[in-house]
Amino acid sequence: MNARITLATAARILRQLRGDHRTVALMILVPVVLLGLLAWIYADLPGDVFNRIGPALLGVFPFVVMFIVTSIATLRERTSGTLERLLTTPLNKGDLMVGYALAFGSMAFLQAVVATGFAVWVCGLEIAGPLGLLVVVALFDALLGTALGLLASGFARTEFQAVQFMPAFVLPQFLLCGLLVPRELLPPALEAISDVLPLSYAVDAMKDVTVQTDPLSDVLPSLGVIALWIVLSLALGSLTLRRRTP
Repeated sequence: MNARITLATAARILRQLRGDHRTVALMILVPVVLLGLLAWIYADLPGDVFNRIGPALLGVFPFVVMFIVTSIATLRERTSGTLERLLTTPLNKGDLMVGYALAFGSMAFLQAVVATGFAVWVCGLEIAGPLGLLVVVALFDALLGTALGLLASGFARTEFQAVQFMPAFVLPQFLLCGLLVPRELLPPALEAISDVLPLSYAVDAMKDVTVQTDPLSDVLPSLGVIALWIVLSLALGSLTLRRRTP
C-alpha cells in the first residue's frame, strides 16, 4: 500500500460524495429521522422505553445505512468500469479499500456526531457516561457497517444483489445482538453465535455508556472486537474484490 495513493483515493471519493447530495442526505439524515420517529412512538408510553432501546438503535441505524451506501457505491465503481481503469494505475486493491474506509469514515464521523447530538439534545436520550464516548461508539458502529459493506460488494454483480446481501449480513446480527432478547437468555447455540458477531459488541458498548458513569473499562474490549472486525473485513474485501463485474 502507498499512503499517498490511499489518501488521493479517499479525496476522490469525497469529491464524488460532495456532488451526490442524495447520498449525503441518506447517510446523515436517515438515522436522525429514524431516531426521532422512535422517540415519538414511545413518547407517551410508561417505562421510559426510549432510554432503554434508543442507545442500541443509535448504533444499529448508522451501521445499516453505511452498509447499504458503501456496498452500492463500491459496486457502481466496478460495474461502470472505473475500478478496472483505476487498477491499471499504481493503485492496488488495498489502497482502494482503505481509501474508501477513510472517505466513508469521514462521513461516518459526521453522521455519528449529528445522530448522537440529535438523540441526546432533541429526543432526550439520557446517558450516564461521557457524551464523547457515545460518539466514539457510534463512529465505530458506522465504520463497521462501511467495512462489511465493502466486503459484501465483492460478492454482488448488481446493485439489487448488493441490497439483497443486507439480510445475510445484517438481519442475523440484529436478531442476535441483544436488542430483542437479552443475549444471556438466548439458546446456548445462538448465544455462542452472538458472542462472535460484531453488532452484539456495538450494542453492548452503547448500553454501557448510557447506564454507567465510568464505562471505559467495559467499552474498550467491545471497541477492540469491533475494530478487529473492521480490519478483517477490509482485508477480506481487498482479496475478494474483482476488477469488474462479468
